[in-house]
Amino acid sequence: MANNEEPLVKRADGKKGLTKHDLNQLWYRWQVGWFSSSSYEKLESHGFAWSYIPFAEKFYKDDPEGKARLLTRHSQFYNTEPQVGTVINGIVAALEEGIALGDDIPEEMPTSVKTALMGPLAGLGDSIIQGIVVPTLLSIGMSLSSDGSVAGPIFYIITWLIIGLAISYGMFRYGYKMGLGAIDTLVGEKSMRLMDAINVLGIIVVGTLAAGKVAVSTIVQIPHGAEMGALQDTLDGVFPGLLALIVTMVTWWMLNKKQWSATKVLLVLTAGVIVLCCIGFL
Repeated sequence: MANNEEPLVKRADGKKGLTKHDLNQLWYRWQVGWFSSSSYEKLESHGFAWSYIPFAEKFYKDDPEGKARLLTRHSQFYNTEPQVGTVINGIVAALEEGIALGDDIPEEMPTSVKTALMGPLAGLGDSIIQGIVVPTLLSIGMSLSSDGSVAGPIFYIITWLIIGLAISYGMFRYGYKMGLGAIDTLVGEKSMRLMDAINVLGIIVVGTLAAGKVAVSTIVQIPHGAEMGALQDTLDGVFPGLLALIVTMVTWWMLNKKQWSATKVLLVLTAGVIVLCCIGFL
């Protein structure tokens, strides 16, 4: 416990900065509070400001004006992907520590960093979490539940909690350790190559999931010489999974190009299936 109360960075001026306990508090309060209170005006800023209340009590106990400025600047609009995006929380923690201890850091710097990074980190985080981690875990969970087993949902809940929390905590500590030096990695040329690689991997994962989990087949019979044969057998011989691909691409078009809601897309797909079944195609 003593180690948790020792400053993580030993400063030449002897001032005591953040301890492991302090950092864990900042991370934990963000993790449980980032979307517990939200509005279109503020989005995730309520959780960010709430995470800094213990910080304010420690460093600004005798400076109410400094405490007010700290909480005010972190109450401004903020929105990013909450797991990978915790690297921003780590960078800001390092900056706020320096400000509280009297370093030559403008008080506007943490807000500027948040504003500059929340967009790029949202794209990077969504590519990793929504494009790779979640589809992969869901595909495994659906496979486990294909016979009606409850193992699938349990697997998904537990593994997502473990992986999501691990990513969040790891990125937070990385941001604190690197400080402003992390920005070059996050928004520089290297980040563009990383984004391209992640997007390609995400496409592969989603494509594999669609091919394995989207099952569409037709019952139409077509002439095979003197006899009738299944159109599905012909399609499978030429392009296996063609109908599943068509359904997947149409769904993507409705969601991405038409910007329809998931509920509307489900209703359209349901209506389409009913019509195709009635005319004898499915």
